[in-house]
Amino acid sequence: MSHPLRVGVLTGGGDCPGLNAVIRAVTKSLILKHNAQVVGFEDGFLGLVERRIRPLSYKDVSGILTLGGTILGTSNKANPFKYHERGGADVSPQVVKYYKELGLSAIVTIGGDGTMSISHRLQEMGINIVGVPKTIDNDLMGTDRTFGFDTAVTIATEAIDRLHTTAQSHNRVMIIETMGRYAGWIALYAGAAGGADVILIPEVEYDVNEIAKICRGRELGGQNFTIIAIAEGAKPSGGSMEVKRVIEDSPDPVRLGGIGYVLGDQLRSLVRSEVRTSVLGHIQRGGTPTPYDRNLATAFGTYATSLVVDGRFGRMVALQQNRLTSVPLEEVANKTRTVPMDSPMLAAALAVGTSFGVESIEANLDGQETTAAIS
Repeated sequence: MSHPLRVGVLTGGGDCPGLNAVIRAVTKSLILKHNAQVVGFEDGFLGLVERRIRPLSYKDVSGILTLGGTILGTSNKANPFKYHERGGADVSPQVVKYYKELGLSAIVTIGGDGTMSISHRLQEMGINIVGVPKTIDNDLMGTDRTFGFDTAVTIATEAIDRLHTTAQSHNRVMIIETMGRYAGWIALYAGAAGGADVILIPEVEYDVNEIAKICRGRELGGQNFTIIAIAEGAKPSGGSMEVKRVIEDSPDPVRLGGIGYVLGDQLRSLVRSEVRTSVLGHIQRGGTPTPYDRNLATAFGTYATSLVVDGRFGRMVALQQNRLTSVPLEEVANKTRTVPMDSPMLAAALAVGTSFGVESIEANLDGQETTAAIS
């Protein structure tokens, strides 16, 4: 390019460990290798709509690698195509105009499926965009991993470890509810790592009587406690997901939660043991990222820079078979990557006797799309 690079960065959707690591990687690599100017949009797409930016210098992003959250702020209610401050009006033309006024070469958008869906639509309107996959849920299409997932699994696993001691001491059935929305990645990986006796995920509808049978079998066998890891999107056979609330002005208005308490109420009359439920909630989103997530976020950020410099826009950075690559935003937008039934982790959990709340998991295979599972 004949003119100096000027690149924008924003973090959209919910917060996630590793966001600052990406901001740091994008900014430092652009400045050091390409003498570029970098600006950050405050509060995600809201900053793009409301014309709020701040320059990002090398010094601004030094020392933020280990910090949770995002120094730029974020919002999960900011959608330029349905701007809540104007009654749901489409303000995307003003966004495109502002982008051109700033003289930007591109914008690096860091976020989950909602952010990538918005990014795809803005790309079609003429804004050069490179996406970076963020979500603790690990549910983005096109990539084997999203940063933030490893940290969430680590936090959930530690919680399960701690619940083991109180479950054994009091002969209890302990239910721990994880996040994950419509995918069961967190519950599966944390449940397997924590040695949960039962793992319940959205991809496999559970039978409460089968779960009760597992609990009673452990009681009779002298193992007077049971650990159940349940994803917030899990549901009983023939039932529906538990909706905690609906936020009308959000791009993703449905908030799941509470299925752990529902299951607890169902089990109390079916088992001898006392039943308790713990909901982790936003604890899984906070705090410093794990070393894995810091490294993955850094690799994603520097790879995003290379896509910008090469003019390869309309793409999202991805990790496939442990190699960095990129995929078109259109292949990611408005899609959810769920746990496939051929997942090696699911198979491993089954092999060591973990129950998924059904008599036979093979009954859940019909009609399930199988994709390459993460290693």
